[in-house]
Amino acid sequence: MSLSLMGCASVQSKAPFHVMTKPIGPLCNLDCTYCFYLEKESLFKKGDSRRMQPDVLETYIRDYIESQPNDFVSFAWQGGEPTLLGVDYFRKAVEFQKKYANGKKIENAFQTNGTLIDDEWCEFFKQNDFLIGLSIDGARALHDAYRIDKRRKPTFDLVMNGIKFLQKHSVRFNTLTCVNRKNMKSGKEVYKFLKSIGSDFMQFIPIVERKPGKEEEQIGFWLAEPPSDTMVEEDDLPVTSWSVRPQYYGQFLCDIFDEWIKEDVGKIYVQMFDTVLGKWLGVPGGLCIFSETCGSAMAIEHTGDVYSCDHYVYGRHKVGNIMEQSLGEIVESPQQKKFGNDKRDSLPKMCQECEFKFACNGGCPKQRFMKTPEGDPGLNYLCQGYMMFYKHSQAAMQAMAQLYRAGRSPAEIMNARGKK
Repeated sequence: MSLSLMGCASVQSKAPFHVMTKPIGPLCNLDCTYCFYLEKESLFKKGDSRRMQPDVLETYIRDYIESQPNDFVSFAWQGGEPTLLGVDYFRKAVEFQKKYANGKKIENAFQTNGTLIDDEWCEFFKQNDFLIGLSIDGARALHDAYRIDKRRKPTFDLVMNGIKFLQKHSVRFNTLTCVNRKNMKSGKEVYKFLKSIGSDFMQFIPIVERKPGKEEEQIGFWLAEPPSDTMVEEDDLPVTSWSVRPQYYGQFLCDIFDEWIKEDVGKIYVQMFDTVLGKWLGVPGGLCIFSETCGSAMAIEHTGDVYSCDHYVYGRHKVGNIMEQSLGEIVESPQQKKFGNDKRDSLPKMCQECEFKFACNGGCPKQRFMKTPEGDPGLNYLCQGYMMFYKHSQAAMQAMAQLYRAGRSPAEIMNARGKK
């Protein structure tokens, strides 16, 4: 196939960037109450395929690899539910990766609800060393509160069956748990459950969604867009009934931290804790929501359309199409740079003067729709929860950072605390 039929020539970016890949768009076999992506169906024509076509897939894989300035390239496959595409689809994707790797190391992460995983999937995952992210919100009652299928039926048993297949084939997996109104008071319970099913890498994602305004309702959205320059009062546009409360999110993290610090440091990896410890050490990277600026984590839809962020898949945040423009050019574009810098430039004075700014940087812009006590816009809805966790974990984080700087393992903190 000629380059002209596979999009434009690649442009290498100045720094590494990440793309969340949506090869099946928003299609999913579940109907999770809190899912913010199902509504993206409104962006696409009815009757059109929700499957990234072979020419788009090949162009994307080639360009993503060639646009990266380093020798390590990480693909992240998500949806919707990517297993709906079938194993053969991803066999082809791996073929394209090998075709264009050109000596670079390729890694694949695959986010799934786990309900369709079987022997064939696991054989493929194991053979190609895919890292699986499995969505599960806790034990049966907590998981089934919101994670239901199209018939409004619970999914816990299906997910647990998927885990059994992963374990049978020794496939690496981590867990992604959405912290919501139902499980927000059960941090300790959720943590112990995840340990019991063999998760040694955990992500805890707070669910925060606002109800839509009239403009969004007119284009078929039932959730509000991320905030713009025009802020709204919470009473006018409240969060949904499934959104986590800030203080409970903070307590959720504190409860898990107290369990983790007793016996699991160095054994269980909690993404939030790793990121915060890195902040105390002055190490770059970690969760993008805590970076000073953003913009280096985009999303690509099945159509080849590229958006500023997975949480900003709205018309005004479309920044290009892979068949017309290289990802390296898109990520370096003025529009995307402004998107990333706006996070830093719009930070309210209260946040700029906060003792934990170095660790938080205002959090995700999507959640910065509150006002400070002084009336300034741009305060993160979760500020109270973040503050609670930073203060609660401060002494232990500082101690672990000191151990690390001394060339010792942060896990030694467990011995020190055990002797008290």
